[in-house]
Amino acid sequence: MESATRRATGGRRAAWIAAILVAAADQATKASLSGWLMSRGSVTVIPGFLDLTLVTNTGGVFGILRDIDGPVRGLLFGLLPVAAITLMIWYARSLEPSRPWPLVGVGLILGGAAGNLIDRIRLGHVVDFVDAYLGRYHWPAFNLADSSICIGVAMLLFESLALHQAGNGESRIPPSRPPT
Repeated sequence: MESATRRATGGRRAAWIAAILVAAADQATKASLSGWLMSRGSVTVIPGFLDLTLVTNTGGVFGILRDIDGPVRGLLFGLLPVAAITLMIWYARSLEPSRPWPLVGVGLILGGAAGNLIDRIRLGHVVDFVDAYLGRYHWPAFNLADSSICIGVAMLLFESLALHQAGNGESRIPPSRPPT
């Protein structure tokens, strides 16, 4: 019984640790790179492919809806992240605690959403700095929080596909082993 309880709390703990680490790392990278990039402008990391460029995103994902003004903007970009965080917490509680893969995925999403929400509350916009491009074709600028959200979603999709392929409701990804 004790090992089952330990596995249950360990899986949930992994989600919370991932969320806290992502939010903290996101805020730390934004704080350190913002000042550095303000004084240097854009910095090429991989010529023709990757620059570090300070961008303020007043819109949503990939800058969508950035032209909305007034109280609608605050309401939309304040409530949506809170709703997403609430849904992710609810979803994490429904997951099998012995399966850390989807729990860590949820933790990455939570941490990323929290990191960007902290920016919105503190600054009124999200700080982005990774500028990936190929020639003149640019991907919208992003940050560590955005990357974590994408990786977390990919982990959940992978787990879902593994469940679907197994066909019996059990994942093909093996559960974590109990500590010995």
